[in-house]
Amino acid sequence: MNATESYLKECTLCPRRCGVDRLSGEKGYCGAGLRPKAALAALHYWEEPCISGSKGSGAVFLSHCNLSCIFCQNYKISQEGFGKEITAANLGRILIRLQEKGANNINLVSATQYIPQTAEAIFWARQNGLTLPVVYNSNAYESIEALRSLDGLIDIYLPDLKYADNSFSLLYSNAPDYFFHASQAILEMHRQVGNPSYDKDGIIRKGLIIRHLLLPGLKEDSKKILRWIKENLPIEVPVSLMAQYTPLFHAQSRKELNRRITEREYEEMIDYFFEIGLENGYVQERSSTESKYTPEFDLSGIE
Repeated sequence: MNATESYLKECTLCPRRCGVDRLSGEKGYCGAGLRPKAALAALHYWEEPCISGSKGSGAVFLSHCNLSCIFCQNYKISQEGFGKEITAANLGRILIRLQEKGANNINLVSATQYIPQTAEAIFWARQNGLTLPVVYNSNAYESIEALRSLDGLIDIYLPDLKYADNSFSLLYSNAPDYFFHASQAILEMHRQVGNPSYDKDGIIRKGLIIRHLLLPGLKEDSKKILRWIKENLPIEVPVSLMAQYTPLFHAQSRKELNRRITEREYEEMIDYFFEIGLENGYVQERSSTESKYTPEFDLSGIE
């Protein structure tokens, strides 16, 4: 049994530890099968400036997800499972094609449910000419054991640390143990890649960047997250405070989530960021809620 088979025979790739036999076609909580499924592979220009730059990030958007965020802007692929199944070798070829298009990096978006398959694809691509840094773009709800299998394959970790309070992670993402696993996963990510390093053009080559999507009404929870980052990681690790929240998917059915964050809420979080001694980070214009920032999942680039 190879590494991919050993992980998927009784799937424990994420903290849910469903234990299903994905080799025989069983599917656990995330809904992912044996083969990776992808919905889009294209140059993406709306990541942090050090990732997208002027040439774009070579993003592969993978289908399914181990969280059930009721506000997910990518719900078409994360919750509804839109996408096309491909082999690990096909995924490797997609990575090579994105490099040929001039991407700054390879950006694997939501690969948690396919860790062994994507590891196989990265290894294949490296053997066949891939030289770009690889970004692992994640919701941070990760298994430490599975993350360790990526050590040496991932250059840049880009987790979104969503919640500090388990009551919110249960209510909005059906993950009552989210912060414990996400915080430990981020520490493991930092152990693997360290603080960011950049090329002469300011494009990141290696390291950790933490994202945090600000949700309406959750400013105290966001402050807890910023304090945890300040107390547990070096000051050099950047924090990206994202203002792009828009009430999509099932969020419109919950009164407290059925609005954007206000300018005052966002400015208060920026002020708090500096107040507690954080120094490095990124902010978004509130115009980032516009639809152009949400990809159109049409199977482009997936073969």
